[in-house]
Amino acid sequence: MSVNIPLAPYALATHFQIRFATVNDLDEILAIYNAEILNGTANWNDQAVSLTDYQQRFQSMQQQQFPMIVVEDLNTHQVAGYADYTAFRTISGYRQSIEHSVFINPSYARQGLGKALMQQLIHLAKQQNMHIMVAAIDSENQGSIVLHEQLGFVQTGYMPQVGQKFGTWRDLVWMQLQLTETQ
Repeated sequence: MSVNIPLAPYALATHFQIRFATVNDLDEILAIYNAEILNGTANWNDQAVSLTDYQQRFQSMQQQQFPMIVVEDLNTHQVAGYADYTAFRTISGYRQSIEHSVFINPSYARQGLGKALMQQLIHLAKQQNMHIMVAAIDSENQGSIVLHEQLGFVQTGYMPQVGQKFGTWRDLVWMQLQLTETQ
């Protein structure tokens, strides 16, 4: 476990549980992540990630006290989705700003798991005294944009044709949630 903060009890169907990810989950997490890389536009990487690279990423997140959480199907013991956050930028002035990621196995889509993972990330970020949570969303991912709006995120930027995926220029929507009051 990378963070010594208890998880909040957010409502999920009884056969799902949110918990901190372990090294034993990385194969399933990587399968979800690589499927999105190879088939979707929620992530603009174009090459699958190796297990070794992902293990190093996980270890680095733990060392920096950044959480990675999973939602587990208790009936099948399968990872149905996962979420994490890391530093928004490595410059010290950004140390209380984080950028998050949420990925759901497509066979578990539209069951509220993404929202529950997001609520848990927001809870953890507040407990760690983070100030701003940033989302970088493909402009065509209206479901994600609406979900973020429901959770209080506001759009703070729009960058046309800033990236490519599958030979097409993609537009990026920046959204953010203020986690703490300003002084």
